[in-house]
Amino acid sequence: MAVRAAVLGKPIEHSLSPVIHNAGYLAAGLHDWTYTRHECDEPALARFVDSLDENWAGLSLTMPLKEIALTVADEATPVAEAIGAANTLVLRGGRRLADNTDAPGMVDALAEIGLTAAEEVAVLGAGGSARAALAAAQQLGAGAVQVYARRREAIMELEPVASALGLRLDARSWEEAVHVGDADLVIATVPKGVTDTLHPKWKPGSVLFDILYDPWPTPLAAEAERQGARVLDGLALLLAQAVRQWTQFTGVDEAPVTAMREALYGAVPSRKPS
Repeated sequence: MAVRAAVLGKPIEHSLSPVIHNAGYLAAGLHDWTYTRHECDEPALARFVDSLDENWAGLSLTMPLKEIALTVADEATPVAEAIGAANTLVLRGGRRLADNTDAPGMVDALAEIGLTAAEEVAVLGAGGSARAALAAAQQLGAGAVQVYARRREAIMELEPVASALGLRLDARSWEEAVHVGDADLVIATVPKGVTDTLHPKWKPGSVLFDILYDPWPTPLAAEAERQGARVLDGLALLLAQAVRQWTQFTGVDEAPVTAMREALYGAVPSRKPS
């Protein structure tokens, strides 16, 4: 029986998720599985999900669907509930389970470079991706997180998320972000160009996780690396969160990560697997 999965969002035409998931199906011998992309906005999500038959195993959800995804699910994982957003719908036995693999994906990617705990965590930006960053910080053992943003009101909107995760939120102005390199881990969640004029001094052993990947390196990442910080980019997150989705959709415990990584990096100009 043919089994289907897909990524939904708007815009969606540039999504690399089909590259990752389909490479995993091929490497695992799941020849009846296909993963596609569909443009879908918030008003259309419930209708799209209701139209799916038993051949569908799951959906990956990107902007602007992550928050509304919880309203079309029958149940949600604790991390999705705490963050208030889901990037995954697992469809099984007529039930819809909402999950968020962004946060544990960040943790998985950091573990690959040897970072498994962080007491001092800083987040650049207070948008949707900052929610997952807070959950990742909590999973890494942080008790408090410094959040730097241009608008204090945006940081305050993260308070319910921090409270649900048992974190203390330390609101900082964007002007103070020059000191962000003092943290053990910095997660940059802002759009392209926002950190280009930011020039912190990075302490030895610090890690920068910049969720951007095109163009790469960002000026922030290049300077951090020059000063000896370890750096991760958005492709590491894209892969790690997709691997978790892949195992949930297929029920296969071990994903063919090497094949998925090679396919992803091969699809991005000027990039290759490390």
